[in-house]
Amino acid sequence: MIRVALRSLLGRKVRLLMSTFAIVLGVAFVAGTFMFTDTLNRSFTSIFASSVGDVVVQPSDRADGMTTTGLTIPAEVVATLAQVDGAARADGNVTSVGTFVVDAGGKVVGGQGAPGLGLSFNDAPAGHGLEGLRIIDGKVPEGIDEVALDERTAERAGYGIGDTVQLVTNGSRPSLKPTLVGTVGYGDGGGLNGATMSVFDTRTAQELFLDGADAYSDVWVTAADGVSQEELRDAVEEVVPEEYAVLTGDEAADQSASELLQAISFITTFLLIFAGVALVVGSFLIVNTFSILVAQRARELALLRALGASRRQVTGSVLLESLVLGIVGSTLGLLLGIGLAHGIRAITATAGLDLTGPLVFAPRTVVAAYAVGIVVTVVAAYLPARRSSRIEPVQALRDDIALPEGSLRRRFVVGVVMIGVGAGAMAVGLVTDVGSAGWWVGAGVLTVLLGTAAASPVLSRPLLALASAVYRRAFGMVGTLAGQNARRNPRRTTATASALMIGLALVTTMSILGTSASASVDQTIEENFSGDVVVSNAVGTPFSPAVGRQLAEEPAVDVVSRVRFGMARIDGAEEFLLGFDPESIADIVVFEMLDGRANPLGERELLVAEDEAEDLGLAVGDELEVQVPRGTQTFTVAGIYARNAFAGGAHLVSVDAMVAAGYPDEDNTLFLTAAGSQEDLLEAAREVTADLPLVSVKDQADYAEEQRAPIDQLLLLIYALLGLALVIAVLGIVNTLALSIIERTREVGLLRAVGLSRRQLRRMIGLESVVIALLGTLLGLVLGVVFGLSLLTALADQGLEAVVVPWGQLGAFVVAAVVVGILAALVPARRAARLDVLRAIATE
Repeated sequence: MIRVALRSLLGRKVRLLMSTFAIVLGVAFVAGTFMFTDTLNRSFTSIFASSVGDVVVQPSDRADGMTTTGLTIPAEVVATLAQVDGAARADGNVTSVGTFVVDAGGKVVGGQGAPGLGLSFNDAPAGHGLEGLRIIDGKVPEGIDEVALDERTAERAGYGIGDTVQLVTNGSRPSLKPTLVGTVGYGDGGGLNGATMSVFDTRTAQELFLDGADAYSDVWVTAADGVSQEELRDAVEEVVPEEYAVLTGDEAADQSASELLQAISFITTFLLIFAGVALVVGSFLIVNTFSILVAQRARELALLRALGASRRQVTGSVLLESLVLGIVGSTLGLLLGIGLAHGIRAITATAGLDLTGPLVFAPRTVVAAYAVGIVVTVVAAYLPARRSSRIEPVQALRDDIALPEGSLRRRFVVGVVMIGVGAGAMAVGLVTDVGSAGWWVGAGVLTVLLGTAAASPVLSRPLLALASAVYRRAFGMVGTLAGQNARRNPRRTTATASALMIGLALVTTMSILGTSASASVDQTIEENFSGDVVVSNAVGTPFSPAVGRQLAEEPAVDVVSRVRFGMARIDGAEEFLLGFDPESIADIVVFEMLDGRANPLGERELLVAEDEAEDLGLAVGDELEVQVPRGTQTFTVAGIYARNAFAGGAHLVSVDAMVAAGYPDEDNTLFLTAAGSQEDLLEAAREVTADLPLVSVKDQADYAEEQRAPIDQLLLLIYALLGLALVIAVLGIVNTLALSIIERTREVGLLRAVGLSRRQLRRMIGLESVVIALLGTLLGLVLGVVFGLSLLTALADQGLEAVVVPWGQLGAFVVAAVVVGILAALVPARRAARLDVLRAIATE
């Protein structure tokens, strides 16, 4: 039986290899994602191991995972730590995120996601005696007019020792032009993964980033010989105040690496989702392929039964074929995954995440690739294999192998139940506060799609009947034959269409969400923003408050309103904190106050959104505990506002309150109103920011376009990846038609013998293909519209208030389906037309 299965497999190499295409893509996504993720882990773990001391003392908010803050450690603490038993030395460090290098052409180096670091230099060793930051070439910078850059940044920017470097900072001086006096790097030669590093002497770093305070962002304590990190940590904890966190170097490195990896974990999730889509769509192709092959081999399998093969052996022979197919597909997918990982790394490098070193090829990648590929292939082939064991010899020899109609009715019932369960899971994820809501929604969508696929042989009957009637009137006899062929085996027709349905359902959903998100951005800005000009950072990081102060002095500027962002913990959950200028915000943004006043002036007052106030039982005058960088503080509710798309569900406080709470003195956005004309205001703002390439100046239209840009970019990426699922679906149509023609070889010969021309035969097969493509497209469009509108309804309070269904795009999908149907039929139709009539008639 094993030899028979392998010979059967080798006899259908092309057909089966076409089926492996889906497995290859799915496995490639899984393998490529794991390789990229493992490379990320190794790279960041290596970097952070070289950038911490044996013991790290830092403000406690950083240990709690809060956002970057303005809290510091006084210099006298460093002196105390140097005297701790077991300590060889203690060194303070000044660190700022938001200092970027501008190359000679005026272009910012990096900045698209990877941070721009501003550091003070010290020669302290890293943890476990590793070499820390060192001068590679040149000397240590001294004074405001000297700087050192990491070697990779200097190379990318085209700067050499002695050149004047342009820097943009978020500190007291937004623009600097010091001389490059040295290049720096870590002792192990590791890169910074796209981050840039500008290094100053300690006093200069304090002037730039700490307003001249004799303090530090954190302190490294180096262990004496024979003292472990844990022993030194315990000794340090005894002498430092409670407001500081004390971590071993290993703990600090793990914390920093895990926080960063968690922040970019969406890349892994994103790619694995598309791997799942490819595998689900591909499973339909495999099911269809094996179903047709089992039907074609009915006589062969019946003969094996007659010669003594058991049902289990017959089933096992088909499963063996699928196992070999899964191994081949997994191997090819693993190889393609290596190339995909390189491609992902190249794409992320353009966004600032520039990984260095070779890819990590871990054993788990190989195990996952083969496990996924083999399991999906064998599971998809199980039902056809199981069906093969039910072939009775006499029935097979009569070529009378039609599944009973009752099986379709059972499938329909199962499908309807799955649709109901999936819709319930979506509802739970969308409208309740259940944990892991995304998984509920994802599982619900998948269940609805699979349920629709199961019920589609019955659901498709009206459409297939309509298509048959239209074909009969439009194309006469050829149309009648095409319609009858499409209706002859609804299981096969709908299984092929279901692969296209899944891809198009997801594309339609994303089209609706993307279009509605873009429209919501325009609506939000139009309804809530009344300013004339917006000043913000092009890469989303904060910028120096000096920009706002300079703009306020310009005659063309009437009002400068600052906006700042931060994260706080309220009632145990992380919440968004938005700081603004109470005196000017009413001139810029429209707020509907339901109770209280709109301008919290004190350092301990805040505004709360209506739904948040209801959830927490808050009223004007109530007190609310908020965990901020300086610890837990009590704020008074000054007002309650209607949830606003501009502010979302944020808790609103004054800029002064954010500074007092320990957040950095940095602005995220400035809203300006004109004292005269908007043109004069734009010109004045651009002059102030001329030396700051990261700070952009926009009017309302440009601001709206900037807010839409990330949505459009994400949609393009999603469309490109979903396009692979559609390619698999199209390949499924080609495969099904090709196998169907082989199955109907004798029938094709008889049709030719009674007068059907080659052109008519090609048209008949093309019409069959169009029916399959249209069926999958219409089912996908209906489900996609339902999914899209459901998600928009659930996300209405998150800022997606505009509901836009892109009917033009959906119409284009229908037209594309007809084109896809025609193109998919070209090769099978050409092959059918070239069959020798006499040989076709003589085919058993």
